[in-house]
Amino acid sequence: MPTPIVNLRKDRERELAVLRPLAERFPNVDAAMSEIARLSAVLTLPKGTIHVISDIHGEDQKLRHVINNASGTLRPLVENMFAGRMEPKQLQEFLTLIFYPAEMTSLLEKQSRGETELREFALSTLRNLFELARVLTGRYSLKRAMEVFPAEYRGLMAEMLHEPTTERGAEFAAAIVDELSRRGRIWNLIHVTVRLVRNLAIYELIIGGDCWDRGPRGDLVVDYLRRQPNVSFIWGNHDAAWLGASLGHGALICHVLRVTLRYRRLGQIDEGYSIPWTPLEHLARTVYANDPATHFMPKGEGLRPAVVVARMQKAAAVMQFKFEGQAIARNPEWEMDHRRLLHHIDFTKGTITIDGVTHELRDKNFPTIDPANPYELSVEEKACFDRIRHSFLNSQKLSEHMHWLVSHGAMYLRRDDNLIFHGCVPVDAHGEFLPMIIDGEPCKGRAMFDAIEKMLVRVIDRPAEKDLDLLWYLWSGPHSPLFGKDRITTFERDFIGDKTSHHETKNPYFALIHEAWFCDKVLEEFGVAPAHGLIVNGHVPVKIETGESPLKRSGKAITIDGAFSAAYGDHGYTLVLEANRSFLARHHHFESVEAAIRDGVDIVPSVTNIRLWEKPRRMADTERGVEFRCQIEQLEHLIEAYRNNDLCQTPAQ
Repeated sequence: MPTPIVNLRKDRERELAVLRPLAERFPNVDAAMSEIARLSAVLTLPKGTIHVISDIHGEDQKLRHVINNASGTLRPLVENMFAGRMEPKQLQEFLTLIFYPAEMTSLLEKQSRGETELREFALSTLRNLFELARVLTGRYSLKRAMEVFPAEYRGLMAEMLHEPTTERGAEFAAAIVDELSRRGRIWNLIHVTVRLVRNLAIYELIIGGDCWDRGPRGDLVVDYLRRQPNVSFIWGNHDAAWLGASLGHGALICHVLRVTLRYRRLGQIDEGYSIPWTPLEHLARTVYANDPATHFMPKGEGLRPAVVVARMQKAAAVMQFKFEGQAIARNPEWEMDHRRLLHHIDFTKGTITIDGVTHELRDKNFPTIDPANPYELSVEEKACFDRIRHSFLNSQKLSEHMHWLVSHGAMYLRRDDNLIFHGCVPVDAHGEFLPMIIDGEPCKGRAMFDAIEKMLVRVIDRPAEKDLDLLWYLWSGPHSPLFGKDRITTFERDFIGDKTSHHETKNPYFALIHEAWFCDKVLEEFGVAPAHGLIVNGHVPVKIETGESPLKRSGKAITIDGAFSAAYGDHGYTLVLEANRSFLARHHHFESVEAAIRDGVDIVPSVTNIRLWEKPRRMADTERGVEFRCQIEQLEHLIEAYRNNDLCQTPAQ
C-alpha cells in the first residue's frame, strides 16, 4: 500500500500537470498577478445583459428583428443619445441602418452621392456608431469587448473607438474613411460596425428551445443564431424531433414531414436542407391518387395544389403512426401500449376503440394498412421512405445545424438566480418528481435532465436505436420534461371528429408552479437559491388574448412562450436580465423586413418589470463571477508553484 508521502507526491504531480497549460499563458509571477488584478476588476463591473427568447418556431424574420433591435432596448438608447442632435428623418434612417445594415448599406450605396457627400456621410455615421459603441463597451472588460470585434477589423476598430482625443485631430478618422472609400470598402466598414453595436448590446443570447415547426424557415432561424457571438441553447421537444429526424428515426422523419406539410413550410425542407419532396409526392399521386384527404388540407397557400399537399400529409401521417407503434413495442418500459392505435381500427365498420371508447372514423381510407399487420410499411411506403431517409441522413446543412445545437445546447441553464428550461419538471399531483427510464435506470428531477443531456451529446455521433427512440419519447412521451402531457393526440385530431378524444392532460407541474412551496422545491433541486430564484420556461403559449399573465401567482415562475409564431398568435416575449432589473418585453406583430426598411416599422415592445434590484448586480454576483473566482484561485496556485520552484518561470522579454 502506498505511503501517505507517496500519495501527497502524486497529488502534487497531478496539480502541476493541471497548472502547466496555464503556465503557457502566464509564464511568470508578474503575468499571473496581472491577470488576477484584471479578473478582480472585472468582478466589479455590471453584469452583462442576457436576453432569453423561447419557442421561435421557424419565424426567422421576426427573430432577426428582435435580435437586431436588442428586444427593443437599442431604440431608447439611440434616441436618448441622438434625438437632440439629429432631425427625425435622419434619426429614423440611423435606427434602420442599425436594425438592417446589409439592406440599408446596399440601398444607400446605390443612391447617387458625390465623393464629398459620401465622405461626410461615412464620417458622420461612423462617429455616431462608435460613440454608441463606446457607451456599450463600458459594460464590458476590454478583453471581452475585443472578442466581439470582427477579427479582420479588430485593430482598426480599436483605433477608431479611441479616436476622439486631444492628440488626434479630425484627419485621423478622415484618413481611414478616405483610404477605404478609395478601395471601395467603406460601406463594408459601416456594415460591420453596425453589427458590432448590435453584438455589444446583448452579452448573452439564450434560446429556450423550439427553433422549428409552424413558422416558415427553421433552417434560417439556426443560420441566424450561428452568426451571433454568444449564444446558449436549451433543448425543446421540437428540436429533439428534428435531431432524431436528422439521424434517421422513422417516426420523427415522418412527423417533421407531416407538420411541414400541414403549415405549407416546404421551403425549409427542399431549399433549406436539400431534401427533395419527390418520393412522398409520388406516393401521394399514386397510392393516394383518388383520396380526397379532406381533413388534411394545409394551412396557407402555395404552388402545389392543396389536395396534393393534403395527400402527402396523410401519407406521412400514416407512416408516422406505423413507426410510432414499432417504437412503443420496442420499449415496453414506457408503458405506452395504449397509444399503439392502428390495430384497434375496425376496418369493416370504420371505427376505432381508444381507452375503451369506440369512435367513428371520419376518414376511412387506409390504402397502405394491412389489417393483419398494421404497423408494417407497404412496399410503396418502404420505397418512398428509404429514399427520404437517405436524404435526411445525407443533408450536410441539417447535420451541421444539429452538431452546432448539440455543442451549444443544454437541458437547463442557471443565470442570475433564474432556472431556465424548456418545458417542465415531471411530477405527480403531490409535487413528487416522476421518473423517466434512461439507460435502463429511472431518473427524476435534476438527475433526469443531466442524463438526457448526456444522451443528446452521444447520440449525435453514435445514433443507437435505443437513443433514437428516446428522442421520440422526448418529443411526446408522458414523462418527458420537454413535452409535459399524458399523450399527443395527433391520430385523434386527424381521424376522429369527436373533439373529446382530442384532449391532452397537462402534467401537474403547470398547475403547481402557481404555488411558492413547489417552486422552492424545484429551485433547490437544481441548485438555485429560492430566496431570489425564478423558474423560467417556455413550451406552453401564454394566452395573451384572454388576459393570462406570464408571471404565475407564486411570483416565482414565469412562462416566456408568448406565441412568437404567427400560427400561435404572432406575439412573443424576451426576458431581459439587466444589472438593475429583470423585465419581460412583449413583442407584437412584425410586418416584414421590407416594411421596416421602407417605412421604419419597428417592434416596440411593451415592458413589464419582473425583478428590481436595489443595487445593480455585478459580475461577482453571477455564475460567470464564480468562474472568474475559480480562475483567480488557479492563478494563485500557479504563483505558489513558481515561488516554490515547482514550475520554472519564463522571464519577461
